[in-house]
Amino acid sequence: MRHTIMVPFEGDGAGTEELTWGQWTVWRMMNGFGGVFLVGGAMKLEEGTTLQHLEHLLAFIMRRHESLRTLIRTEADGSPRQVVADRGEVGLEVVDIADGEDPAEVAEAVREQYEFEPFDIAKDWPVRMAVIRKDGVPDHFVAMYPHMAIDAYGFDALVGDLENLDRDSGAELGERGGVQPRALARKQRESSAQRQCQASLRYWERWLMEVPARRFNGPYPGSDPRWWDCTYDSRAAYLAVGAISARTGLHSGPVLLTAYAVALEKVTKAGPSAIRMVVSNRFRPDFARSVSALAQPGLCVFDLRDCTFDEAVSRAWHAQIATGKNAYYDPRKLAELRERVEKERGESLDLMLYFNDRRKTLAQPVAEPEAVADPGQIWDAVPLSRLTWGIRSNSPDVKAYLDVNGSPDTVNVTLRADTQALTPAEQVSVLRTMEEILLAAAFDPDCPTGV
Repeated sequence: MRHTIMVPFEGDGAGTEELTWGQWTVWRMMNGFGGVFLVGGAMKLEEGTTLQHLEHLLAFIMRRHESLRTLIRTEADGSPRQVVADRGEVGLEVVDIADGEDPAEVAEAVREQYEFEPFDIAKDWPVRMAVIRKDGVPDHFVAMYPHMAIDAYGFDALVGDLENLDRDSGAELGERGGVQPRALARKQRESSAQRQCQASLRYWERWLMEVPARRFNGPYPGSDPRWWDCTYDSRAAYLAVGAISARTGLHSGPVLLTAYAVALEKVTKAGPSAIRMVVSNRFRPDFARSVSALAQPGLCVFDLRDCTFDEAVSRAWHAQIATGKNAYYDPRKLAELRERVEKERGESLDLMLYFNDRRKTLAQPVAEPEAVADPGQIWDAVPLSRLTWGIRSNSPDVKAYLDVNGSPDTVNVTLRADTQALTPAEQVSVLRTMEEILLAAAFDPDCPTGV
């Protein structure tokens, strides 16, 4: 049985402003792929959580963060604008499960429903929230937010801000941090932000003139559904990454990026590696605690040929730093630049290849030498590796997108692929090759990339 409680909210600040660069990034993706992307999830509630606690939570986040009381409306000329309200009502859905139902399974079903059902960013508040009750007691919680309002790092900022909520009274215990979207849009028109944008565009232009136009072997006939998710979980790869990290003195991020690039090159022969990397931009002033969409894709380019795996990791690390510095830009100007470059080159550039490290701490600590596993431990872990197929969808998406998922003691990665660009067999080959190259390089500093 399901019903909805309407929760009133009031917040400081209201008005209309143009989109921020992060919002423009999402807007262009939505128009390209024809859908609204949502982030969030389902979780088990702390014992003692009441329905009133959750009503207080919902009112609190709506009050504190402009992004959650923002609608995206289109002007007569077709340009989108962010429209912030200072009051309103938002729904909290209550789902009472029947005897024998698993609240975790029901919560996941509700999360999936929220993710894939229609969402109108011009009319619907950018919060979908539900409480799953067992015997009348809140057991699980679901919250989903459209990407236009918040990115994954903004979701982390939102969770962190809950420390400032007295859940019994709904009172605020501390000041809100982080830039608000309307203020950011104004800052991005200032000269300092425009200089940063121009610097980023110069970086992009250099590489757009050089990278190979093709990235995949297709087009293939594809499957129905067309986009497939495949997850690979490997304890052996985790131990191998630790050994490589300790030897090179670099954290696991560039090690995994390199393994992904090597695996793609072995399968597609496209080289040099040109991968769109999601950059949080949270290192910029006043961005860390902002509940908004700030992440933008950078372009990470490095050559894997004629070098050892360790050398490739070093190249990837330097490329990641350059990518991060140059992933803050006006997407409209980048689109104009790309169109010009493609005309000059006389060919379209395929840049629909992504890497996203979703782990909470991107700068994973470098393994201590004494903690490095020996070869026997690594090889003993190989039989524990698991490949599982996930969601299959006809919702338009990129050609290949690797997510590095949070996992305490394994490398857990999900590769979403367009089967017209990567066949399911090639998808599996990329994931298994990542593990193979990591195992080969674990105790061989002279291990070649082999591409």
